[in-house]
Amino acid sequence: MRIGVIGSGNIGGTAARLFSAAGHEVGVSHSSGPESLRDLVEQLGPRACALTLEETADFGQVVLLALPWRNRLDLPAARLASKIVVDAMNPYAPDRSLYDLHGSTSSEEVAKALPGARLVKAFNTLFARDLAGRAQPDLGFDDRPALLMAGDDIDAKQVVADLIWQIGFAPVDTGSLREGGFLQEPGSRLYARVMTGAEALARTAKPEQGAQQPLA
Repeated sequence: MRIGVIGSGNIGGTAARLFSAAGHEVGVSHSSGPESLRDLVEQLGPRACALTLEETADFGQVVLLALPWRNRLDLPAARLASKIVVDAMNPYAPDRSLYDLHGSTSSEEVAKALPGARLVKAFNTLFARDLAGRAQPDLGFDDRPALLMAGDDIDAKQVVADLIWQIGFAPVDTGSLREGGFLQEPGSRLYARVMTGAEALARTAKPEQGAQQPLA
């Protein structure tokens, strides 16, 4: 699969390494331009390339957003329409405070900026060091570290769940962009918490439903 990564900082660079190691073609972009990504692309290997923002949007069958949330309006919305877009952003202001979203979730606001995109919230709840160092591809779902995901498009979530599984994590569906988005926001009881797949299923299950079935 071709995966575009817009933003190559801690989360974007780490995700690019994981996707590349899993055998995917990876195109990466950064606001400083493709030339600034020479070292990263060399580390990723021959299936990786450095691109402009617009080229990355065109390249990816799946596109991961790992740029500052406040820059969401700079994204090439028309190029991302109909694509599976993974929102790994959190609504931090430059001073590391959180923007007041007035009852919305950060991914709902991203969806407004990207009409037609098949948006999935994921890769936003773990620190880069945990994403880089905790993959356990040899373990089963219950014992792998969990990566949470939310969205309104079931098929898009399944594609993202498969990618999460391929890089050694347990994909756990937290619900819609609204319901799951609140569960995955900074400050929630699940944010920045390392859990196994089994623990995450237990923590996200509704009392009347019991544990949900894993998406993997």
